[in-house]
Amino acid sequence: MKLPSIFKTASHQRFSIKPRYYDPIKEEIEERTSRIKKELEQEGLIDPEEGDSPQPKWTAMKGSFSARRGEKSRNSTVFNSTGIIRTLLFLGMVTAAFGYIYLGPSIFTYLGYVAIGGAGFYYLLKFLKKGKNA
Repeated sequence: MKLPSIFKTASHQRFSIKPRYYDPIKEEIEERTSRIKKELEQEGLIDPEEGDSPQPKWTAMKGSFSARRGEKSRNSTVFNSTGIIRTLLFLGMVTAAFGYIYLGPSIFTYLGYVAIGGAGFYYLLKFLKKGKNA
């Protein structure tokens, strides 16, 4: 016999899934396709080992390597790579930390000039490349 308590004791959790939506049309289609497959297997038109795919397995692979031949590749430049951007940010923070130790707060001014110069150089190259393609 269990004594009354103010604390709740743990009980076993049971798994029960309740369907949220029942689609009678889908059930009917699945039932009909399984019935037709059984009839075709009895007539000998398809093998029971094949299951869902009556085609050989190698046909799905045919042409799969050349399927992407016509697609254009993404524009991948050095500045679009996230690894390069992370590396540059890390080097900038390390430079700022050591520069602050050795030079003081003026290192941030110097790093600002370097960042503005680098951004200007990047946009200059982008502008010149755009001018060539036009």
